Amino acid sequence: MRPTGRRVLVSGASRGLGRAVAQAFAANGDRVAVHYASRADEARTTLDSLPGTGHALTGGDLTDPAGAVRVADAAATALGGLDVLVNNAAVNTRHPLPDTPYDAWVAAWQQHVAVNLLATANLSHLAARRMIDQGTGGRIVNIGSRGAFRGEPDHPAYGATKAAVHALGQSLAVSLAPYGIAVASVAPGFFATERVAPRLTGPEGDAIRAQSPFGRVGTPEEIAAAVLWLASPAAEWSSGTILDLNGASHLRT
Repeated sequence: MRPTGRRVLVSGASRGLGRAVAQAFAANGDRVAVHYASRADEARTTLDSLPGTGHALTGGDLTDPAGAVRVADAAATALGGLDVLVNNAAVNTRHPLPDTPYDAWVAAWQQHVAVNLLATANLSHLAARRMIDQGTGGRIVNIGSRGAFRGEPDHPAYGATKAAVHALGQSLAVSLAPYGIAVASVAPGFFATERVAPRLTGPEGDAIRAQSPFGRVGTPEEIAAAVLWLASPAAEWSSGTILDLNGASHLRT
C-alpha cells in the first residue's frame, strides 16, 4: 500500500527553523526529507523528533549544482516523489562595509549568493521539474526575510539575497501556475533560534525584543505554521505572495 501524506523536502533542516518546519509537516501527516549540509548529528536529532513514519535524511552541498541534483534525487527516491519544497537553507554572516576588508567582503557576497540564492534557484528547478513530470501539482515555499525590505546594514548580502529570493518566488509563481504549482515566500523578522540565543540573552536582547510592539521576538513554530499553511491546498490563491511575519516590527506601505 502506498504511504499517505505529501512528500516534503526541507532544506537546511538540521536545527532552528528548518527543524520546526519539518516537525510541522510531519505532525500534519506528511513525510519529510530532512536535508543537511554538514550537521549530520543534528539532522539525525531532527529526524528522530518527527512523528509518523517514512521520513528520511538527505545530506549534500546545495552550492554545488551536482550536489543539488543528488539531494533532490535522494529525497525523491526516499519519499517516492516530491510534492512540497521548502527552501530554508541559508547563511547570514556579519560584514558591514565600513569594517570589512575587501577580500572578506567579496567572500561574504559569494557565499551568500551561492547558498541563499543559487541553491534556492537550483533546488526549485529540480523539485518543480519533478512536480511537472508527476502531473499532480505541488508547492514551493521560500524562506525570505524582513531584511529584504528594511535593509541589513551589518548583513547587506543577506538582505540583498533574500530580496532576490522574494523576486525569484514571484517569477516562479507565474511560470509554474499552469502546472498547478503554487510558489510563495515568508519574510520573517527576528525569531529565536540556537544561533541567535547569545544575542537575545546579551546586552542587545532588550532592544531586539523592543523592535516589536508585542515586546518579544517570534518563535520558529510561528514561522513554521505559516509555511505549512502556504503549502496547503487552501493557499493556492496566495501563490506569489510574500507573507510578513515580524510582529508589526516593520510595516510595508
